[in-house]
Amino acid sequence: MQDTGQLNLDWSAALIGGLADAGVREFVLSPGARSTPLTLAALRHPRLRCTVILDERAAAWFALGRVKADGAPVALVCTSGTAVANWLPAVVEANQAALPLVLLAADRPPELHGWGANQTIAQADLFAGQVRATHAPGAPFPGFAPDWLRQLAARAVADSRWPLPGPVQLNLAFREPLLPAAAHIAFPDAEPLACAAPTAQPDAAAVRVFAAALSTGRGAIVCGEGCAGDADPAEFARAVTELAARLACPILAEPLSGLRFGAHDRTQVCHRHDLWLRDETRAAALRPDWVLRFGAFPVTRMLQRFVAGAATLLVEPHGRWPDPLHRTQQLLRADPLAACRALFGGELVAADAGWLAAFAEAEAAAEGWLHARPQPPEAALFAGLCRALPAGTHFFCGNSLPIRDLAAYSGSGEKAIAFFANRGASGIDGNLATAAGLAASGPTVAVVGDLTAQHDLGSLALAAGRPLAVIVINNGGGGIFDLLPPAALPEFEAGWLTPQRLDFAHTAAAFGLAYRRCDDPAAAIDAAGAALAAGEPRLIEFVVDRAASLALRRAIPPGG
Repeated sequence: MQDTGQLNLDWSAALIGGLADAGVREFVLSPGARSTPLTLAALRHPRLRCTVILDERAAAWFALGRVKADGAPVALVCTSGTAVANWLPAVVEANQAALPLVLLAADRPPELHGWGANQTIAQADLFAGQVRATHAPGAPFPGFAPDWLRQLAARAVADSRWPLPGPVQLNLAFREPLLPAAAHIAFPDAEPLACAAPTAQPDAAAVRVFAAALSTGRGAIVCGEGCAGDADPAEFARAVTELAARLACPILAEPLSGLRFGAHDRTQVCHRHDLWLRDETRAAALRPDWVLRFGAFPVTRMLQRFVAGAATLLVEPHGRWPDPLHRTQQLLRADPLAACRALFGGELVAADAGWLAAFAEAEAAAEGWLHARPQPPEAALFAGLCRALPAGTHFFCGNSLPIRDLAAYSGSGEKAIAFFANRGASGIDGNLATAAGLAASGPTVAVVGDLTAQHDLGSLALAAGRPLAVIVINNGGGGIFDLLPPAALPEFEAGWLTPQRLDFAHTAAAFGLAYRRCDDPAAAIDAAGAALAAGEPRLIEFVVDRAASLALRRAIPPGG
């Protein structure tokens, strides 16, 4: 009889080797017994980079940071039971944000399910509705075909990347003994398994219809996160700005679009629209006849209202329909870069010169207002960081108020800064772990709120040895709720604001991180720059007077 432990290893070697042959280069592993054959195969594979993270929840968010940084699928490995369930929040984010993950969840064999066996749960369908595919090949059996497992691995990687990128689950049962007495692994010597995803080329007839709509009246291009699709962001930036020049229309670019910073032509890129759109008179005068949208639906309510007032022409490559306002009149299924090039090559009629000039005037008015009126301290923090950070820095932004302040105050510039956030499901969980995943590829600054930091506090352990500056905006709780209806309720502080008593100095010491408390934005910016220059992690607490900041936020809007 074949040794069960050796059978487990041979099976795992074929599967892990197949993932490596299909292009996976990184594994994030969490310790556990049932996953032992998978973990050992990953650790011993010569072409894989493995990171071991104790907490499966943090491991999954860290893996998302790696995907965001490098764009390639990352594999996760954990043991059976609730370990798998800890992946769920990050799996939801990967689904919503279309990020490729390969989930290798170890499991008990079929004969233990339903009989009260320890650490045995129904996990094959745990991520139902959140994954692109689920495969449960059963426990290893004698005489299995290694090529079948290699093909299964290649299929899982391909499904995670196309037609809609996202997570794929492999539920993998193992019988005991999990390892042989002498652990020997032989990876199959085989050619790489290539499965290239196609580029969605736009239909020529649809492009003509699109071009005709773009040539009617005055319009605007709106770009959100993921606007480049699978194309090189710099190439898309050049293409979409050329299209805007041809149409003589503005581009209203959110910070996660990647269009606010870079070497491309930014003369028609608006980055202050979240400010001047608050002036209802100006917003009404600049209401477009059509909006050409690329990427995710806008973050801020100001830009959402702008989009709501016009017919939407939507370019979307992956089969989704990101239009919760239901304003789409034409939908072009195409790679965004290919769509821009096809439209640019067609017959387009530019808007009158006064249209683009009006947006330039609005941008200038917002700039003047920023310099003429006191701004909340967070404004100086975000603006100053974007000016001071070196080119190539990763900038991760937390949700709630930070992402909205980034939208309003980031500014624009020629140097390339890559902006990231977990906007798929827009939660506050896992933010620090995602930032640590980004920092594994290079210098990273993360700006998050105090509640967001506390929610993911354990992930500060992942900062060790990485060039990561974490700036925690401590404004005494959930400041965004000051701007929402619960602020008027007598239970507001207990139920929504929820101020905490965490001592961030002690927190930093517990995780072995350098710490600095700052009351001034310039000091926080300097501290972040020093941390990145030294290539060392640092926790920076930026203390904000919430009431004073709120009063400035409620000031008269531009032009009001």
